[in-house]
Amino acid sequence: MATVLSLHDRGILTAVNSGASSLSFVGSGFIVLCYSLFKELRKFSFKLVFYLSLSDMLCSFFNMVGDPSKGFFCYAQGYTTHFFCVASFLWTTTIAFTLHRTVVRHKTDVEDLEAIFHLYVWGTSLVMTVIRSIGNDHTHLGAWCWAQTGRTGKAVHFITFYVPLWGAILYNGFTYFQVIRMLNNATRMAVGMSDRAYQFDSRTDTKALNRWGYYPLILIGSWAFGTINRIHDFIEPGHKIFWLTFLDVGTAGLLGLFNSIAYGLNASVRRAISERLELFWPESLKRWFPNSSRHRNQQQQSELVSLKVQDQQ
Repeated sequence: MATVLSLHDRGILTAVNSGASSLSFVGSGFIVLCYSLFKELRKFSFKLVFYLSLSDMLCSFFNMVGDPSKGFFCYAQGYTTHFFCVASFLWTTTIAFTLHRTVVRHKTDVEDLEAIFHLYVWGTSLVMTVIRSIGNDHTHLGAWCWAQTGRTGKAVHFITFYVPLWGAILYNGFTYFQVIRMLNNATRMAVGMSDRAYQFDSRTDTKALNRWGYYPLILIGSWAFGTINRIHDFIEPGHKIFWLTFLDVGTAGLLGLFNSIAYGLNASVRRAISERLELFWPESLKRWFPNSSRHRNQQQQSELVSLKVQDQQ
């Protein structure tokens, strides 16, 4: 393990960062495009997913286009990446909050909180980005201009990004645990009911429960190596570990792709795509998507609101 990354190592990191960020840009951009094209997706629950994907798309974009060799672009890349990455994980907390408020607390006023969500996400992201300028001494690690060489700057970077990040992870994990426990209890109660109006589609609910359980793991998997790398860099400055930095760059760059698959590519999106494909594509290609004709008269699955626990009036 070399203490300083070679030009060859930096070239590899640049390629990994560009490739991973490109995949995230395409994945999150696809969700943004679906929201823009399909009117049936423009509901409050998916609107939050749209804002999450938009943040991921911009974070990935600036992560790719920043030029570490030029001072102005290095600063621009560092701050815009910081801003939109913070916004990304903050939007996941609004999704978790919405799900908890709807399912556990049985509230129907979540749409009235949209303005507060925007103030919370964009305002907090801006404050964290401004505070990060304290002790600012940007450098580049071949792939991007997010790193800082000053000890104070490293500490501020950790406080303004990784501390709120892990706070969001803990909040999401606790929130989804409560939601899953609530629905498990409701499922057991529904089994003993004879009235079919209160019965669950157990297969659908099991898939939804499993899907929610993975949401906090996305942030953990994407930022665990980055957190370890930042702590190591603070303790032993100048001693770079290539494999750790490689995993840091790769997993962080793929966050937008993971989010687009987990949050965005749900039953509603697949159904909307399937309906369009039925109009234009040959039969041999339709089999890759769910047959929407079987579901048109069923209640549309929502992974963020109501979730068939009970009707809220």
